[in-house]
Amino acid sequence: MTRDVAVVLVLSGGNALGAFQAGVYEALHEHDLKPEWIIGASVGAVNAALIAGTPEARRIETLRAFWQAHAVGPLDAAHPWLSSELETSRRTAAAAWTAVAGRSGVFGPLLSAQMPWSDDRPSIYETDQLTATLERLVDFDLLNGGACRFTATAVDIASGEDVAFDSTQRRIAAEHIRASAALPVLFPPVEVDGRWLVDGGLSANLPLDPVLGDPPARPTLCVAVDLLPLSGDRPRTLGEAAGRMQDLTFAAQSSRSIARWQAVYAGRDDHRVALARLPYAEQRDEVAGKALDFSGPTLARRWTAGHRAGMRLLEALEDGSITIDVPGLTATVVA
Repeated sequence: MTRDVAVVLVLSGGNALGAFQAGVYEALHEHDLKPEWIIGASVGAVNAALIAGTPEARRIETLRAFWQAHAVGPLDAAHPWLSSELETSRRTAAAAWTAVAGRSGVFGPLLSAQMPWSDDRPSIYETDQLTATLERLVDFDLLNGGACRFTATAVDIASGEDVAFDSTQRRIAAEHIRASAALPVLFPPVEVDGRWLVDGGLSANLPLDPVLGDPPARPTLCVAVDLLPLSGDRPRTLGEAAGRMQDLTFAAQSSRSIARWQAVYAGRDDHRVALARLPYAEQRDEVAGKALDFSGPTLARRWTAGHRAGMRLLEALEDGSITIDVPGLTATVVA
């Protein structure tokens, strides 16, 4: 961008759908649209750490290292000739395989959590290996002392209180990111400073509050990448109904949050914030267990879809469809 504008990237939760966010970032990176602050919940916090905790020249390489397929087999081979019915079956089988085998480097196989469970860590999977992956891929000195501010959100499982870990206020470690992605009942809560914390997406899957509650003093472009769509087709099977319920539960949060902040900003002229929401809308081929489909072809398609969305954002900025010159908060969906 050619003027003094603060760019803030907000990344929602969505587990395996997070490859879409990596594609969005790649498009921004290619066109030198650099975020100075990245806020994430759940897998959004993981992607945020991979970006903010890597030198700019290697960020795409680091994202690809995390999102590459970890297995080679019939579910991870690209079959462009598959009919839509067979592609649906392939994706469903891939999600089922992850449910049993886990995702290497992120969470362990079914019932891999320590048994019998302790009173404070009941879960189906273990996520200790996510700590090892983050410590291998993320430069935590850079994450905490670099030019890009980092924030991850979580929820106190006992009090229900929202918690934000911000690199300008404390030193961030792998445990803070793992806490942000600790979705009960799948993943165990994470203890931080004597508090047991779980997935920040339970409270606000698209964590806008940190930036809209205290925006930069300069005109601000807030790019919010939302992995779960508010609109969609009417479900015709139980599986589709389950998937649609998940979408509505989290996407409605985002819609209400944006409306609330628009009301807060109404009539104010002390800040100029342009909120560009990029939803992962190309989900016609996704299946009910989409958040567990880590197969190679699916991740590649999500990454490509994210790149297309990022390019649409850049085009909207270029043609003036999105402007940062209006006082208050303007919200635009880039579809």
